[in-house]
Amino acid sequence: MRNILTIAGSDPSGGAGIQADLKTMCALGVYGMSVITAVTAQNTQAVYGVQEISADMVAGQIEAVFSDIGVDAVKVGMVSSADIIRAIKAGLTEFKAPNIVIDPVMVSKSGFALLREDAVAAVRELVGIADVATPNIPEAEILAGHQITTRAEIEDAARRIVELGSKSVLIKGGHRFGADAEDLLYCDGEFLRFPAKRIATKNTHGTGCTLSAAIASRLGLGDSVPQAVAVSKAYITQAILDSYDLGHGAGPVGHLAALYRQAGMEVAE
Repeated sequence: MRNILTIAGSDPSGGAGIQADLKTMCALGVYGMSVITAVTAQNTQAVYGVQEISADMVAGQIEAVFSDIGVDAVKVGMVSSADIIRAIKAGLTEFKAPNIVIDPVMVSKSGFALLREDAVAAVRELVGIADVATPNIPEAEILAGHQITTRAEIEDAARRIVELGSKSVLIKGGHRFGADAEDLLYCDGEFLRFPAKRIATKNTHGTGCTLSAAIASRLGLGDSVPQAVAVSKAYITQAILDSYDLGHGAGPVGHLAALYRQAGMEVAE
């Protein structure tokens, strides 16, 4: 069994953050562990509030896991302050964490700012220790420092993010307009495209969290970066197709739908 650590915020509705990551890890056959960076008040409709965990407690959680248990990969998601970000970077560096996936979450799907403006520089530093960074287009614009409207600008943003230190970057295309939701991976100096048609559903809560957790899980299992991205893209695509019409807003994806089917349970179509 491979051990995968997620460092992220908690979502009480279960569709994103720590909860989504642990479900994803279970579905992909790895042992999930968690370091909580913040507690949120959110549901399928909006994020209503965030309460940070102290930087010292975040550092303590990281030390507790690494000093006792082997870690095969790490996913870092929601972090809201520079102090917490620096604590995470220091801990992962000290323990020589392998297969680091950084999902630079900055704004929730409902528009709630999850990252303080004064923490953007710290996020760029954190991206510098990533094996894979997984920004969406708005996040890539902030990291790269320029607007993205064309494919050439996506490629330029990917190069700029790698210049920050990340070994590779996957820029997610879900925020592009139209039917094309192509993701772009820049790895080892080459661009790899993962074409995808936009799925007609409002139930996409936690898709970014889920994809990055899947990539970390697959890296921990021994995949190369392109292999991990390809398998994870297939997983999240199916999870969106298996999404739940839960709550009054954007419902969660079907993280464990395959396991439910194996157990003979009905999966919402």
